[in-house]
Amino acid sequence: MSTVSTAPAPPARTSRPRKRPEKPARDRNGEIQGFRGLAALSTVVFHVWQQYFTYDRDGSHPPVGNRYANALVSLEVIDFFFVLSAYLLTLSYAKAAIDGSSTRPARTFLFRRAVRIVPLYFLAVALIWATRNPTLPGEWTDLVRHLTFTQVFDKEQIFYTIGPTWSLSLEIMFYFALVVLGPLAARAARPLSRRSSRVAVCAVGCALLYIGPFIWIAVARYGFHVPHTEWPVYFGPQARFGGFAAGMGLAVAAVALGDRGKLGPRAALTLRLAAVAGLYTLSLTGENAEDPATTFYHPLAALLWTVLLFSTVHVERHGRWSAWLTTRWLTMVGLASYSLFVWHEPIMLALYRGGLLPPSGQGGFPLAVVVVLAVAVPVALLSYWAIEYPASLLARLKDSRGRPREFYPEATART
Repeated sequence: MSTVSTAPAPPARTSRPRKRPEKPARDRNGEIQGFRGLAALSTVVFHVWQQYFTYDRDGSHPPVGNRYANALVSLEVIDFFFVLSAYLLTLSYAKAAIDGSSTRPARTFLFRRAVRIVPLYFLAVALIWATRNPTLPGEWTDLVRHLTFTQVFDKEQIFYTIGPTWSLSLEIMFYFALVVLGPLAARAARPLSRRSSRVAVCAVGCALLYIGPFIWIAVARYGFHVPHTEWPVYFGPQARFGGFAAGMGLAVAAVALGDRGKLGPRAALTLRLAAVAGLYTLSLTGENAEDPATTFYHPLAALLWTVLLFSTVHVERHGRWSAWLTTRWLTMVGLASYSLFVWHEPIMLALYRGGLLPPSGQGGFPLAVVVVLAVAVPVALLSYWAIEYPASLLARLKDSRGRPREFYPEATART
């Protein structure tokens, strides 16, 4: 006698149309690279504007006659780099403080940041300093300060050799501050049972770090009437840490929110427009060095850059803004943005002094921007692949716990 087993009948298909799988969102790293590229290009424009403003024939007007256009090209973006750097580097510490995850040892963090920053920077500083100091000892104190990242504290030589790299002094100081503050925040939040309490501790800490520079600047400017040319007072970490604090706050918000509360297209667009309008208004109204908009420009700009970055990364779906940021040419510039940041000023000065840029004045400025970009961008791309990328491979020498990696050849056969 045989038995026949019957398999259960498959469920009947319904007439409901199958939902199309959503297209994968564009890579978040691509958006950040595009943002870097846009900011790096804006930095070049700003420094060409600054060069033509400084060396204008009569010094009485900027190289762009229209004040509205002038406000656009004179928009500083250094605070964006501070915000973005702090946001990306604080994420792991925010996760540790809020959700109890682990973090890399400080030595691993600092090693990887050194590999990222130091090789190109030391090479560029040594090369530019040597070309400008053909006989020894030359301006040896300037070289020492640049190699020790302490030029930001020197009133006379803060902008020597490679002027924009004063900001790297603050980056390095932030790295050391973060490896101290990050674990402290995690330790302070650990005893708290409620997640909301841990978030509040981190948020309050970031707020205090952000408010501190406001107080310092207000006291220096209105209490002691320190002129704006006292660069260490207004460019030092005590005055510029607000940018990093804003980025740290954004990292805390991103971890606290997770996938919740993501912005819809309309809300994201509204925030972006508000942030861009605020940045432009700051640039437009801060025409004089003594204006309040100029005095408090950097902490306010940092807050607005934070809003713009938040409305880019914390969204439900990615639209035209994301598509534009992730265009190939812009992400390529973003990939080489650090090299472009380091090399563009020496290239601009060499072209200017060699008579290869248009004469100073309103008519020469636009062409000067084109010429500097045409030279600096290819140099930056070459610098990335020849210097930055090979140096970045050194980061693979240590694992996530800071221990040296052991490399074994793969066995071709097993016995």
